[in-house]
Amino acid sequence: MDTPLPPARELALIDAELTQLDARRAYLLARRDWLLRLLWPSGPAGAGAFGPPAAPFSPAGSAGSAGSAGSAGPAAAQPSGQPSAQNVLLVLGAVLLAVAALAFTLVSWGSLGIGGRSAVLAAVTAAALAAPVALLRRGLRSTAESVAGVALALTVLDAYAVRAVGLPGSDGPAYAAWASAVLAGLWAGYGAALRGLRLAPMAAVGAAQLPLPLAAVSAGADLTGAGWALLVTAALDAGLAVAVVRRAVRVPAWVCAGVLGGSASLAGLAGSLAAPGAAGPALLLAAGALLGVAVAWRELRASAAAVAGGLAAVSAAGALVPAGTGSVWWPVAVRVAAGLALVTAVRVDALPERVRRGLAGAGAGVAALAALAGLPAVLWVAVSHPAAPGGVWAPTAVRPDAAGTGLAVTLVLAAAAFGAVPRDAPGLPGPVARAVAVVCGWAGLFVAPAGAGLPVAALLVAQLAVTVAAGAVALRAAGPAVAWAGAGCAGVGALGVSLAALDGRVATFSVFGALGAAGALAAAYGGARVAVRGAGAVAAVGYAAATVVALGALTDAAPAWTGVAVLAVPAVAVALGPRLGVVRAPAEAAGAGAGLLGLALTAGDPPVTALVLALGAVVCAAGAVRADRRGLGWAAGALGVAAAWVRLGASGVAVPEAYTLPVTVLALGVGLVRRRRDPGASSWVAYGPGLGATLLPGVVAVWGDPYWPRPLLLGAGALAVTLAGAHRRLQAPLLLGGVALAAVAVHELAPYVVQVVGVLPRWLPPALAGLLLLAVGATYERRLREARRLREALGRLR
Repeated sequence: MDTPLPPARELALIDAELTQLDARRAYLLARRDWLLRLLWPSGPAGAGAFGPPAAPFSPAGSAGSAGSAGSAGPAAAQPSGQPSAQNVLLVLGAVLLAVAALAFTLVSWGSLGIGGRSAVLAAVTAAALAAPVALLRRGLRSTAESVAGVALALTVLDAYAVRAVGLPGSDGPAYAAWASAVLAGLWAGYGAALRGLRLAPMAAVGAAQLPLPLAAVSAGADLTGAGWALLVTAALDAGLAVAVVRRAVRVPAWVCAGVLGGSASLAGLAGSLAAPGAAGPALLLAAGALLGVAVAWRELRASAAAVAGGLAAVSAAGALVPAGTGSVWWPVAVRVAAGLALVTAVRVDALPERVRRGLAGAGAGVAALAALAGLPAVLWVAVSHPAAPGGVWAPTAVRPDAAGTGLAVTLVLAAAAFGAVPRDAPGLPGPVARAVAVVCGWAGLFVAPAGAGLPVAALLVAQLAVTVAAGAVALRAAGPAVAWAGAGCAGVGALGVSLAALDGRVATFSVFGALGAAGALAAAYGGARVAVRGAGAVAAVGYAAATVVALGALTDAAPAWTGVAVLAVPAVAVALGPRLGVVRAPAEAAGAGAGLLGLALTAGDPPVTALVLALGAVVCAAGAVRADRRGLGWAAGALGVAAAWVRLGASGVAVPEAYTLPVTVLALGVGLVRRRRDPGASSWVAYGPGLGATLLPGVVAVWGDPYWPRPLLLGAGALAVTLAGAHRRLQAPLLLGGVALAAVAVHELAPYVVQVVGVLPRWLPPALAGLLLLAVGATYERRLREARRLREALGRLR
């Protein structure tokens, strides 16, 4: 390699660095040996009394040092595994000691007197508590933790022994409360005195959770009283976690605070559901809310406490709603209102950011739950309009729906809550929140008139206005989420209003006309998204077709002729196609759907069905005149053929050629135009479908026809096709015509062949077959060459 230093100088530098590396390696190996002897004075197996030998310090011994290091690999792996084995042994020893102490206390306790019992417990407990002090001084922390665990278990046994001997008639829960408080204080002091122990302060925190709940049990408190005991204990835990820096205290204190605080909130919620309007559960939930907010305010990493506090505040507000409100939705509405208040708290700058976000998240969560519960009910109201007893156009009376009023208020409040969510809210982006707000607002306003007891006309007008407003939101929305939410609401609302409008003639034409006009205006609105405008075009075409059907019902016209009238809608859509711009495709697709509706109305009347199919073919052919809609020509052909077939079937025509010849003529005409425009197109593509449509069904019909006209006409036609294909050098006519001609010839000669075979001796056909096989085998190579030449000749045809 290239280097700026002279070779001699560079070589000297390399030698110096290698010498330094060897010296450093020798030092590290010597240090390693000393540490091994310090950890295992007796040395591991096979390493001597003082562990593995030290590596030489000379550079020449580097190879040997590497070998010794490699041989010491299993010994080096031993220290990493020893602490775990040591911990297992210590834990087992502690468990055995605890079991022995328990057995002694329960079994052998009665054989000792009062003094003996006291002396034994005092001596054993004092020894167990004092042992960790000496063990910690020697650095044996794991052993000290195990012995301390035994000592703590002995203190519990001491407390049990005191009650069994000195206070045998005392109340169990009350004594357990006092004992757990005393033990918590003793363990806390013991852990503070021995800072190296972690088990003692953790046990102290655990014991501190019992006094107040046990005292509530002893006092016979109800569910709310037990909740207060849990909440006060959780508050003490939170204060301890905030005040103490030691990890062995903070972590269990936070865990206990969360568990007990959540349990207290659940107790308050259960009490509020059991006794709606009671003040006790509401106060408990309010106190839980204050505790959660205070914890989140004080602790930077406790943002979840604000969410829990917000949920508790919402539950407290709902707990104040008394029973007998008349609808299950009013208590939900009160809770959503409280959630809305929490969401607006995000704009209060005096609150810390984590508190504001936590409260806003709790309020949005409550609104989301209410929306999930209420939107299915709104959908059911919209699409399940009860039919009048007299059928369509028989008016029905609308009765007030109290549940609808509460549902409407709930959804409107939920919409306000989602609308107040900030745009940068974590977990719920602003556009999504706005879209949900649109859906909830539309749903609430859509069902609100049903709860007000309005007349039918006013109800339809109100719901129609809400539906049109949703469509306007979809047209003017800046984001796609809000646009699609508004469009979906407008679609569902239009369906609901349309079903409700079927109760009266005037209502039907008024609603259909208004919704159709609204769809047309939406399609023409240039500032909206293309997809939303397309949906408006579909709505306009659909309601135009529905209006035609309604006019047919109004004039008592037969459904089949109403289907003929419906074809005016796709005809207008095709005629206005070039002027529709970006909504042309959805408008024409909706027109095709209207044509299918007209075809469905003609079911049961084949002549009218044929007329509808023919008119549809004319409409498609008119559309295919334009260069960008040439594909409609295929649809026109298919509809024309179907119209002819249906007309023939309705007239009782059973001749197959009557069905196949129109297809052949049409397909051959299309193929001829194709070959003129593209001379290189294959004859199979241009003429194959048309010829096959008649020749193949004709061959099948010939074999079942005992008369002579069909074989004669089919044979003549096949001969003409074959000659035309040979003259024009076209493969498809030549092969299809030849196959059809051969099939007709075989059909005509078959009876005579059968007669000749019946006259000949039975041995003659096998003999002839054998001679034929011998001849073919003898001239196989020549026949193969002839077959190849035939294939090449056919391949040269187009």
